[in-house]
Amino acid sequence: MSGHNKWSTIKRKKGALDAKRGKIFTKVIKEITIAAKEGGPDPEVNPRLRLAIQNAKGVNMPKENIERAIKKATGAEAESFIETTFEGYGPCGVAVFIECLTDNNNRTVSSVRATFNKYGGNLGTNGSLSYLFERKGVFTINPEGLNLDDLQLELIDAGAEDIDIEGGRVIVTCAREDFGSISKKLNELGIEAEEAMLKRIPNDTKKLDVESAKKVLRFIEALEDDDDVQAVYHNLEMTDELAAVLEQ
Repeated sequence: MSGHNKWSTIKRKKGALDAKRGKIFTKVIKEITIAAKEGGPDPEVNPRLRLAIQNAKGVNMPKENIERAIKKATGAEAESFIETTFEGYGPCGVAVFIECLTDNNNRTVSSVRATFNKYGGNLGTNGSLSYLFERKGVFTINPEGLNLDDLQLELIDAGAEDIDIEGGRVIVTCAREDFGSISKKLNELGIEAEEAMLKRIPNDTKKLDVESAKKVLRFIEALEDDDDVQAVYHNLEMTDELAAVLEQ
């Protein structure tokens, strides 16, 4: 799991330096929109919306933006998004799983396929690679002011499988079915996670040399730049050598 955590740490550092906040906000607003439209505008009775709002706060989205997204989602002119996924192999045989929210599926299919073709990947059929990834709950917590020993014991009791400290943050991983239990425990402890999501964690990773890995990362970045793409998961191994290059 540590390799996955390294990815999270580096992406967080990189995200603070580059100018992609607009795209991040777009993706978060889409999640708020679909959550509010499906389960209503009250986060107290809509767990998916509550989680979307929490993640919006985690990327420092202004409160008024969040409220405006919820209001728009439940109004007469609300946009309709559908959830769709793609699976395939990118450059150098790295497995990739893509989650999308789109208002035009034909456009999304065409765009994702074009990116695979451009970078020499192969888009597969749905279900063809799902066995390579397992859905896990992943929580990112700011440890400031917390007793980490006590926190670890509490979270293990609640179902945490793995607790690591990476880049000054506590990363908690749990089975999908324990996601609610961990969320409840954090709420009881008065702790608001910076990010709380169900992610697809690779069961095995693929190790590549730095140059090949950088080619894969360019492909992944191209996918992430697509406005319809919400998340990209892959099984490229984060080696210390690659981490050093990315942190430069």
